Amino acid sequence: METIAEQSDVFPKLNVEEEPELSATEVESMCMNCHENGTTRLLLTQIPFYKEVVIMSFFCDHCGYENNEIQPGGEIAPKGIEFRTEIVTPRDLNRRVVKSDFSCIRIEELDFEIPAQSQKGEVTTVEGIIDRVVRGLDQDQPVRRIQHPEAAEQIDAFISNLQKLKELERPFTLTLTDISGNSFVENPNAPQKDVATTISYFQRTKEQNHMLGIFAHDEVADKPSNDAVEESVKLESVPEEVDSLLKPIREGAWPLEELQGEVLQFQTHCPECAAACDTNMKVTTIPHFKEVVIMATVCDNCGLRTNEVKPGGGIEEQGVKIEVSVRGRIDFARDVLKSESCSLHIRELECEVGAGALGGRFTTIEGLLTAMREQLVESTGMFMDSNDAETKERMDKFFGELDAAIAGDKPLTIVMDDPTGNSYVQSLNDDGTPDTALRIIRYHRSYDQNEELGLNDMKTENYAEEEKTEEADKKENC
Repeated sequence: METIAEQSDVFPKLNVEEEPELSATEVESMCMNCHENGTTRLLLTQIPFYKEVVIMSFFCDHCGYENNEIQPGGEIAPKGIEFRTEIVTPRDLNRRVVKSDFSCIRIEELDFEIPAQSQKGEVTTVEGIIDRVVRGLDQDQPVRRIQHPEAAEQIDAFISNLQKLKELERPFTLTLTDISGNSFVENPNAPQKDVATTISYFQRTKEQNHMLGIFAHDEVADKPSNDAVEESVKLESVPEEVDSLLKPIREGAWPLEELQGEVLQFQTHCPECAAACDTNMKVTTIPHFKEVVIMATVCDNCGLRTNEVKPGGGIEEQGVKIEVSVRGRIDFARDVLKSESCSLHIRELECEVGAGALGGRFTTIEGLLTAMREQLVESTGMFMDSNDAETKERMDKFFGELDAAIAGDKPLTIVMDDPTGNSYVQSLNDDGTPDTALRIIRYHRSYDQNEELGLNDMKTENYAEEEKTEEADKKENC
């Protein structure tokens, strides 16, 4: 237990009031500029968007060279992320940006790209990204003007174009793509929707996983020798009556009805403190909806409690948009199933939470609003101490209105949009039909929505015929 407790304190939260004795570790290291010894300071902490991070700062007393970078200390996100932001106003230049080592930044108007792993991870701004590029291009210009005057002239012209971007002579588009999923671009209008930014998630390719050090079991496992193959054949031929530790389950021995009545438990690690804990899983059926899988995790070390819901079936033929008017305490008690692909919008507060932000969960309207508030507090707390007065005032006003809504003092209209059709809000009618405060709209998904869900290239019928056709074409070509 002592070892687990120590693990939870490895990455303390970055809060000066609660952690006044938070200190950095100092390590003597060589300066890459003058090759004398300088000092590197390491700080392991927790901040939103990265969770666990390692902040590093280097300074050399001999030549004055300094450098700082940030690296993620937690798990790699399951998907890559891409931010596409339109930079129009000076406020957009001040957007805070958290970028990892695997971030690729592109400015469309100049056809300019900063490749992944060419710069260290850092916390900066849009203007800071441009300044860093200008400094990098300008540092060798004096020598270049003598040795390669034509190339130096072209670089001077490009630097001039970058300076014009900072002066916002014309709007430009900044695209940040991170295969690790550990990057972030600030929304200056939070908690309202960021109309200038488009966020998309993508599945990594096999090569991108290898860049991150992620390999499948079959890629790292040694190929079995002929003796091992013969041994496995012998093991498979052993009759079931022989006493063994693991035996295959016969067909029909554990029907689905018994599975629904069982609570299955398996070991996992806490997402907050990484201590060993148990996750309970149960298959259940929601009346007037469908079958779902509920998973709940409780960590005895740090007290974390999480729940997650996965639809038991596949993606529905149509997407669903659910509008519920919250006017009293009875509406707060409605059961809600929100899938990972469902986005949330509150009209009266002009607040929108994107798909995947709250994850999949089975809760109530009140629980959904409370979880949304906690998510916003965590996400905006990273830069709260450096926000301007206008931003602080806007956030305080929003949280005041949200608290009043959770307390039941303010009517709300909540809109849930799920392109997979796997979200649900309980009706107050006994037969499951929508009541007067509940409106359900089903719609056909667009091509882009199907593309994001991977449905455009999916074929579930007659796929064997397509394989036979491809084999026949290959034989004809041969």
